[in-house]
Amino acid sequence: MALNGVTWENMFSNMTNTALSPDGKRTAATVQTGKFGEAEVHKFQEGAFTAAIDGISWDNNFVNVWNLAFSPDGKKLAAEVRTNLYDYTIAVDGVPWGKNFSCVWKPIFTPQGDKVVAPVRVDGKWTLAEDGNLIWNQKYVQLWHQMYSPDGKKLAAVVAPKYGRWTMTIDGNPWAVTFKDLVTDAVFSPNSNKLAAIAKDGELWKVAVDGSVWSNAFDMAWKPVFSPDSLNVAVKVEKNGKYTIAVNDKLWNKECEATWNPVFSPDSTKVLLRTIENGTYYRRIIPISDIS
Repeated sequence: MALNGVTWENMFSNMTNTALSPDGKRTAATVQTGKFGEAEVHKFQEGAFTAAIDGISWDNNFVNVWNLAFSPDGKKLAAEVRTNLYDYTIAVDGVPWGKNFSCVWKPIFTPQGDKVVAPVRVDGKWTLAEDGNLIWNQKYVQLWHQMYSPDGKKLAAVVAPKYGRWTMTIDGNPWAVTFKDLVTDAVFSPNSNKLAAIAKDGELWKVAVDGSVWSNAFDMAWKPVFSPDSLNVAVKVEKNGKYTIAVNDKLWNKECEATWNPVFSPDSTKVLLRTIENGTYYRRIIPISDIS
């Protein structure tokens, strides 16, 4: 791997799942440290993969290593690992958790960087574990894409309470509303008190804020944007082949050939809109009240 044109000193026969530390100074990847031929299944089962940081590989090998995550300060690295053909866990700096699970998803560090949280599968259902210990009593058909609020006090995730139905959960408490196809692009408000996401429900895309679904539905919707004061939510949307902006479930009165994500002013009273209309590029700054 190369960072700013400088390559690692060590070479590996295989490399996947690259990662960059938050400050951009460190690199990591899944690497193959053991050699085996196509028919040497026993060597694969013994473990020939690990993670390397800045070219230095972990001491422990695993059957597989996926989805690397740096700590906020870039000093630690966590990853999904497969310890044998049937067991999975999380390894931090090469040391696996003391417990194995039937499956795990991508880990994240706590905002303080001292602990690691990851979705784990237990008894056929999914929940969250921190450093190997279950932290939510609730279990789901699926759980992933966990995220902390800006203040670090709340933990949200995309979950399926039952097969084929999706929603968000905060600290293990799911929204009452569920959606058919998927939930994605979740975002906390700056004050950490609100959570918004978009969801696909059949042929339509919807916006939900704290479990309340907007009355408007769209052909497509993009990641919600909160105003700095956390009182307003704006979303780029597509409807009937045209693009526009929705703020607090109200549609802007212009339909455009293209638009970009809205940007709120620091005082949360105005919004920057960039659009293409009849072949002309426009950049407008308008009061939020003109839409909402």
